[in-house]
Amino acid sequence: MSEDDYESLPPSSGMATHMLAGAAAGVLEHCTMYPVDCVKTRMQCLVPDPRANYRNVVDALYRIVRYEGIAKSFRGINAMAYGAGPAHALYFACYEYMKKSLSKTGQSNHLVHGASGVFATVLHDAVMNPADVVKQRMQMYNSPYKGCMQCLRQVYAKEGARAFYRSYTTQLSMNIPFQSIHFMVYEFCQDHLNPQRSYHPHTHWISGAMAGAFAAAATTPLDVCKTLLNTQEKCAVSRPGSSVDGMVQAFRTVYHYQGMQGYFRGVSARVIYQMPSTAISWLVYEFFKYRISSHGQDGLVSGPQVHCAPPSQ
Repeated sequence: MSEDDYESLPPSSGMATHMLAGAAAGVLEHCTMYPVDCVKTRMQCLVPDPRANYRNVVDALYRIVRYEGIAKSFRGINAMAYGAGPAHALYFACYEYMKKSLSKTGQSNHLVHGASGVFATVLHDAVMNPADVVKQRMQMYNSPYKGCMQCLRQVYAKEGARAFYRSYTTQLSMNIPFQSIHFMVYEFCQDHLNPQRSYHPHTHWISGAMAGAFAAAATTPLDVCKTLLNTQEKCAVSRPGSSVDGMVQAFRTVYHYQGMQGYFRGVSARVIYQMPSTAISWLVYEFFKYRISSHGQDGLVSGPQVHCAPPSQ
């Protein structure tokens, strides 16, 4: 199989296959490292409960498992699984559709890839944001919710539908640069580790991990603000019935309680979470791409040719 065979999937490969590949990558990416994501959410709290004021990731995981039980580190994983599958499937579907629509010559270029990725991220986050709100409220220490559905119903009843999209603009502001940094670092690593661009799982794993680490560290301040907008910590809400709304207010609130260092609370947990998560996502997607190109057809619905797209955060 030549380099071009691997980089361009055959015309017989259908969009359904890539949606399934994207969904599988998304679910594995988010669920495999879910306990670390729980730690990240707790470490980003503005005023943590004294019983949940952790020194580092290892200390947090030990104390959660030791005093709350291992099941607590997986609270909210249902919301993540239900959201990640369709969100990532739609991400890849939108990416391919927009790339085909924007590329008049039929040949892809970096500008088309970038623009298509932006549209795909907007759609992905629109689907994922409500699941993220439920997931993070379930992850909080001493969360009052017994399950994801109860959380969903109570948040809707008390705060309305807009509660599920308070962090949407912040999420987009984070994910668009995240995707840009992620993609550039991944391609840079591939240029050095795999210049022939053949299928080498270890290079995809390493490149994905490095890309996730750099992108995660750079966008941590926005992630901290997103967590505040999703969880609406009681200490940050000035009066009953009010809320923290918008990125500017979130940034001001974080600075008021924690100062500049507050913007990087949980950065170690975020990096530790994103490194294997993005590595898994790239590895799964590259594997599906390789298998499809190796067999020449996938037996599903036919669709346009595709090139590898960056996995979503």
